[in-house]
Amino acid sequence: MYISARERQILEILLKNTDETTVKDLANQIGVSGRTIHRDLKNVEDILGEYDLSLQKKSGVGVQITGDPNKIQEIELYLFNLSHTEYTADERQTIILCELLETNEPVKLLGLANDLNVTIATVSSDLTKLEERLQAIGLTLIRRRGYGVEIEGEEGAKRRAMSNLISEYLDESEILSLTRENIQKRSTQQIHTISERLMGLVERKKLVIVEKIVSSIVQELPFSMADSAYIGLVVHLALAVERIQKGEGITINPSYLEVQKETKEHKFAEKIVAQLEHVFTINIPLAEVAYITMHLKGAKLRHDYEYLNEDTSLHVAIKTRKMIDDAGELVGMDLSANRPLFEGLVMHLKPAIYRMKQKMGISNPLLEKIKRDYSDLFAIIKQAAQQVFRDFYVPDEEIGYLVMHFGAAIMGSGELVNFRTLVVCSSGIGTSKMLATRLQKEFPELRHIQNVSVMEFKKMNKDPYQLVLSTIPIPDYESTYIVVNPFLNKDEIEKIRSFINEYKIVNSSEKQLPVTLNGNTSKKRSAELIEEMQQIRDYAGTIAALLKGFKVNEISGYNITDEILAQACLRLYQEQRIDDVEAVVQKILEREKLGGIGIPGTGMALFHARSSHVKEPIFGITVLQTPQKVVGMDDNEMEMKLLLLLLSPAHTSEKTLEVLSFLSSLLIESEETMTVFQSANYERIAGLLSGRLDQFFNDKLKVLRSV
Repeated sequence: MYISARERQILEILLKNTDETTVKDLANQIGVSGRTIHRDLKNVEDILGEYDLSLQKKSGVGVQITGDPNKIQEIELYLFNLSHTEYTADERQTIILCELLETNEPVKLLGLANDLNVTIATVSSDLTKLEERLQAIGLTLIRRRGYGVEIEGEEGAKRRAMSNLISEYLDESEILSLTRENIQKRSTQQIHTISERLMGLVERKKLVIVEKIVSSIVQELPFSMADSAYIGLVVHLALAVERIQKGEGITINPSYLEVQKETKEHKFAEKIVAQLEHVFTINIPLAEVAYITMHLKGAKLRHDYEYLNEDTSLHVAIKTRKMIDDAGELVGMDLSANRPLFEGLVMHLKPAIYRMKQKMGISNPLLEKIKRDYSDLFAIIKQAAQQVFRDFYVPDEEIGYLVMHFGAAIMGSGELVNFRTLVVCSSGIGTSKMLATRLQKEFPELRHIQNVSVMEFKKMNKDPYQLVLSTIPIPDYESTYIVVNPFLNKDEIEKIRSFINEYKIVNSSEKQLPVTLNGNTSKKRSAELIEEMQQIRDYAGTIAALLKGFKVNEISGYNITDEILAQACLRLYQEQRIDDVEAVVQKILEREKLGGIGIPGTGMALFHARSSHVKEPIFGITVLQTPQKVVGMDDNEMEMKLLLLLLSPAHTSEKTLEVLSFLSSLLIESEETMTVFQSANYERIAGLLSGRLDQFFNDKLKVLRSV
């Protein structure tokens, strides 16, 4: 039985989807017209007939394969083991890329043409298209007559290409299913011809071993990892082992290596490496340990402030504000007052910017749907991202996540039709009622919320529910659910918001956008209560020190920034808040050399530093009679009229840094806050700081007391 590449694609899509699929969706996914799909469906029906299966067609709904499940599995296995005589252009290019990445010597075009059953001209055309993809990740395609073709570039870039390919063609569940023993029997069958070819980049057995090692050590991490980050780490490590065994080592900047050694994540990376070296009997160089550290740092939860101090927070907040303004202008909507959009983007962009700067890949299983259903919005957000992030490449996967934030914001928080939420707790009363009340307050769009006990949950039909939340882990339940505290802390609220945003995107399209696009707290042990009180003390002490010491001073007679800083620090010395003027000024100037300190669109510049000579957190404003030229955070020169000074002791708590981070982002939170700070009016600024820091403290207190 001959099956063309397109017929095979249609069958695979229909077999993968248990619900009806529209002809339009099939056409969009395969890249042909609806008329072509209708024509191919006739042949698909004949193929299904040979297996006693039918193609059920519902007018206005879509098509679906129906019949005996055993027969469905039979045709799936046939397709999995089918020797293809015809590949799509995308499949050909993927196979060619795999071959070139695996081979350390030139590959002849004739050999590729024979493998793919196409002409040399077709292979040459595919290579031309591949060149663009490779250039975006720093690789070059070398093509010479009589020599063949090969990929040239750094080992790190080659691994990124491999990792990106695996992420692009295999979804998270598919990769995990290859590594989890309870369903490892799937590895005896072919999953998909291209998937199998991709898994050739790394031996399946190796992937299983690496996943077991990572799983055991990840349990010790002081933070959680998302599935995408976990899988990214597993794939990266498996590829690293494969490449090291082939003699391909990675290099890293020595100074960057030293920086990584000082981090907590480096210790966990060393543990992983020690086990990998033992199991695979290989020597893993220090550069590889640094790359593993980088992956662990990139996977940290959004609210970790060890690397996201006041400096990075302010930069991210500025970039976020500009992106919202640019995208709003392109969309034709004022999104500047949308606080959830701003906060959601800041939290997403902090780790995202780190990933992009380090050229770490990320998978986005919704990317194709977003590109297809939100093509205009995708183009707008991509344009806005390119305008804001000029220093590094923003991949389409990251753009896709940004589109989800903007799309959900534009849709608003109206009721989600037919969206049902199930709240599970041990008894079905008490804590679940508490959680339901909190949910309705935080997410007014959730109208259909039902509370059940674990026992009720086990017996009931879960299909009508789109979101399952539980105050306890649910035994033997493998579908997606979110474990939360009855009071919902901020991180859990963000997880639920992300889930709802994704649901909105998946279950709607650009046409539906309202714009035309241009439990009770558990009793704590003494140690837990002490830790909680210390955290409260750190928050409260930092806020008290900032408010008590806040002043607005005027300075005249000095026209050099160094002298102005010296005078500002001299005041602090006299107030016994620092103990060495010269040392603190030197630290501030060292930080200034690392990048612009002027806040674009204002007359303010933020000078900040951490020093052992600073006794307590400090924030103050100095008004200059003579404006000074400084470099802005957008690298453009600007006039400084207000010198903002933010200082911290060298060794301070994570909670103190969190307060300073909040304060720095407050500077550009909105037009209103920027206006207040630029007024240089002590009463107005002190009032704003008191109000917002009080709100910040209350929010943190609720989170701490709810854990």
